[in-house]
Amino acid sequence: MSYIKLDQNKCKSCYLCIDVCPHKLLKKSSHIGSTGELTVEFSDTENKCIGCAQCAIVCPEIAIVEVNR
Repeated sequence: MSYIKLDQNKCKSCYLCIDVCPHKLLKKSSHIGSTGELTVEFSDTENKCIGCAQCAIVCPEIAIVEVNR
């Protein structure tokens, strides 16, 4: 089983990942990134992430990676 890890320092706030997550586990954070926009954060308190990595695939900055549990 796997899940994702997000590096907010690499996030350019395109929000493509938010749109593709099937369980809506990604959202805008309160952290302002290098673009002056809010970065994305990953929250999975109920272990709903299925490790599909769709978010990592669409991320143009490679700010999201899939890791094994």
